[in-house]
Amino acid sequence: MTNILIIDDEENLRKLLARVIELEGYAVFQASSCKEGFKTLHKEHIHVVISDVKLPDGNGVDLTLKIKQEFPGIEIIVLTAYGTIEDGVRAIKNGAFDYLTKGEHQERIIPLLSKASEKSVLQQKVFALESRLQKKFGFDNILGDSRRVKECVILAKKVAVTDTNVLLLGETGTGKEVFAQAIHHESARRTKSFVALNCSAFPKDLLESELFGHAEGAYTGATRSKKGYVDEAHEGTLFLDEIGEMNIDLQAKLLRVLETGEYYRVGESKPHKVDVRIIAATNRNLEKESDLGNFRRDLFYRLSVFTISLPSLRDRKEDIAILANFFINQFSLKTNKKDLRINPDFHKSLYQHPWNGNIRELKNVIERSVILADQELSASLLPGDFNLEDDSSVTDLAAVEKRHIRKILIHTGGNKTQAAKLLGIGLTTLYQKIKDYEL
Repeated sequence: MTNILIIDDEENLRKLLARVIELEGYAVFQASSCKEGFKTLHKEHIHVVISDVKLPDGNGVDLTLKIKQEFPGIEIIVLTAYGTIEDGVRAIKNGAFDYLTKGEHQERIIPLLSKASEKSVLQQKVFALESRLQKKFGFDNILGDSRRVKECVILAKKVAVTDTNVLLLGETGTGKEVFAQAIHHESARRTKSFVALNCSAFPKDLLESELFGHAEGAYTGATRSKKGYVDEAHEGTLFLDEIGEMNIDLQAKLLRVLETGEYYRVGESKPHKVDVRIIAATNRNLEKESDLGNFRRDLFYRLSVFTISLPSLRDRKEDIAILANFFINQFSLKTNKKDLRINPDFHKSLYQHPWNGNIRELKNVIERSVILADQELSASLLPGDFNLEDDSSVTDLAAVEKRHIRKILIHTGGNKTQAAKLLGIGLTTLYQKIKDYEL
């Protein structure tokens, strides 16, 4: 039911108006002052306020602005016994739905109330949805009490409200896409699309088509024209994961988007305009890649205007328990195992593990353990080689990566597609690493 609040110090008129509105099926609340009205607003879920201009402790026109600032989803109809053009204009500027002179309101109030309530109900549904999205994708979704993570969140919040491009650095599985989503949902672009593209998931020619789209007949199999990810992200945010894997020729075309806002679809000679914010992510050292000629230095400078380096899980071990408990609750609900006990040796083993796969590896390990558990989570449920070797003593990064990839391949029974997904890298990248490491 739609709830209406009438704020008027003339009791007889207020009660009469309330009775008329109640007969139309609305729930009506009454207040005789600004102070009493705000008490009701904080207590009840109000959709529309009908307020007199002259009140004992304030002015209805000024009250409109205060209500809209605190309750933007509420619509306000202002009533006055002596209407002036100046008050009417100011009321509308302050956010009033409409401004009526008492006497004419008797015929207009119900139709107007219907329109105002429809708008308010829709707006409040939108605000509720945005709030749920904010909890799911915003900064509240980034878990951790460690100093390193808090510093990253502070930086991300500062850049989120700007339109600056962002470069997220960090190992695979450190949560770069989670940060990208949070930045988008805290930005002015949050009502538009967040589009994510993994640059390592496609070969060069196909990646260009996915990124920029193509014309009909642009290549064999292109039976119709297609929009690209850039166009899908128009006025929103494009997240380019593993951008270090992008071919250098395609990098030049991306640079054009950043410099001019223009791009060409494959097979077309006409440029398209786009307004998009780029958030890029990589686990590579792009500056080093630039020195080697693998990454355009001008593109690197464009992308790295604001850089955030995310810590590995082994560098924020105090967050392991927080993250583990979150995933335990998540997967316990999914598997209907809500009363699982947690043996202290389980958390101890988690803490001692090097987590070369970072948060993604932790999530996968917890999911597997919850599935295997009957009544208790214990260290015995962890992967067989979980504590057999102390990877934290290994200082050769290549050796660490080789050992971790071997573990994941064993875990997936040699399924390379699943292994690539768990590692958070493209299938072609995995095949290359298997070849390089002779796995």
